[in-house]
Amino acid sequence: MNERQRVRRPGGRSARVGAEVHQAVTDLISERGYGNFTVGEVAARAGVADSSIYRRWGSLETLLTDVALTRLNARSPMPDTGSLAGDLRTYAAQVAREITGPDGPAVLHLAVALSSCGQQGLQARDDLRAERTRQLQSMLDRARERGEQAPDAFDVLDHILAPMYIRVLFGVGPLTPDYIDGLVDRLL
Repeated sequence: MNERQRVRRPGGRSARVGAEVHQAVTDLISERGYGNFTVGEVAARAGVADSSIYRRWGSLETLLTDVALTRLNARSPMPDTGSLAGDLRTYAAQVAREITGPDGPAVLHLAVALSSCGQQGLQARDDLRAERTRQLQSMLDRARERGEQAPDAFDVLDHILAPMYIRVLFGVGPLTPDYIDGLVDRLL
């Protein structure tokens, strides 16, 4: 390798810039709501050039999808407790902590907003749903391999995630451990 070639280091400047851009997006959504800021404002808040954001993500919708997926994957990874009931309870509790945390409502509003922002937004929303469904399916497939009866991934979305999201989005009461366990029990 010659001196002009550079090796991208995980955890280096690229990771730091990505984290700063993600935080800028989350902060702007919390402060202004979706659709009330530009790539330029994200760049200014993160201390990077607009061109860096366009080069890395291509569009605001792609950036927003990346922010939502990264948050979900980092804070609500798919558990493997050895049983489907344990996996679903652990996963639901992780999601509840994430969506009720300081930035949680902003990420939920982002996911909802992607549905109403034209073709790119619809594609971003579909990408977000497809990735999360793929991850849920891997947990359900593991359960089936252990010989457990497992619901469809969309049943998990409908019976566990959707009620929690609605409660947070509309301020309809807390996501208590008993409430979350009840959602899992009703599904299983």
